[in-house]
Amino acid sequence: MTSVTATKRSGPDDPHGGHSGRDGHGGQGGRPRRSWRPGPSGPPPRGKAFGDRAAWFLVLPALIPILILSVGPLLYGIALAFTDAQSGRTRSTQWIGTLNFQDLLHDTLFWDSFRIGLVWAVGVTVPQFLLALGLALLLNQNLRLRWLARALAIVPWAMPEVVVGIMWRLVYNPDAGILNETIRDLGLGDGRDWLTGLATALPAVILVGIWAGMPQTTVALLAGLQNTPRELHEAAALDGAGAWRRFRTVTWPAIKPIALAISALNLIWNFNSFALVYVLTSGGPGGRTRLPMLFAYEEAFRYGQFGYAAAMGCVMVAVISALLAFYLVGRLRGGEDR
Repeated sequence: MTSVTATKRSGPDDPHGGHSGRDGHGGQGGRPRRSWRPGPSGPPPRGKAFGDRAAWFLVLPALIPILILSVGPLLYGIALAFTDAQSGRTRSTQWIGTLNFQDLLHDTLFWDSFRIGLVWAVGVTVPQFLLALGLALLLNQNLRLRWLARALAIVPWAMPEVVVGIMWRLVYNPDAGILNETIRDLGLGDGRDWLTGLATALPAVILVGIWAGMPQTTVALLAGLQNTPRELHEAAALDGAGAWRRFRTVTWPAIKPIALAISALNLIWNFNSFALVYVLTSGGPGGRTRLPMLFAYEEAFRYGQFGYAAAMGCVMVAVISALLAFYLVGRLRGGEDR
């Protein structure tokens, strides 16, 4: 009895010469019993390791410029914010801790520029989105010469901001600008100096920002509209839904992710604007169009206060990071809800 039991439990490599059956309990010529314990994880295959290294080599040409031109200056600027760095070769730089940030808390001029920057960013982003949405809905229709209208719609986007600023300065020119000439021809008055008036400078600059940034929003929304299945619109029309109801129940849910993404990016880009406002007004008159980026530029390159300007930059980076984090959290929650 003991020999039979030993024979049943022995495997094919058992020194006692037994063979396990198909079910792992005995029988001649059966399969060996399988072990269900996970084996030790060995090194990754050579092909996979080589593929990972090759992927890093492919990413490096794009990663190195980002590290050198973006991440490096950002870290240097953050470190500079904790020093008293000023212009001048012979002046030594001292570590002063958070003194720049303490001074910044009591700088009313900076917080005024910050408020102006928020008004500018929201005042450009919201009308820009609404007008771009209307234009995208129009360009999505089967119109004659639609290709020409789409090409003309992206012309402002293709123009550099400096060129746009110079062109609109000519439009706003108080003596020979096309805007004042039109007002005089219509008998509405003698016109005014739009870019130097305390009450008109910021609205005039916001109008230019809307015109210059609307094409990219239009292109993004138009791409979302073209990806919306027409069968959904046809089914809603057959059910008796009007144009507004079709937009609310079919069109908007389809383009909502794109709309949120492009609006968040526009808000960040507009808050960081520099070139357009600098060419138009240089922050005037009386600081009415001095955006935070313009204020930091003046502190650094007009007055030579590099450390103080770097502290302003850190505050703006923190605000933009908070906006971006808020947007990403909303996107993640939206994805979990779906």
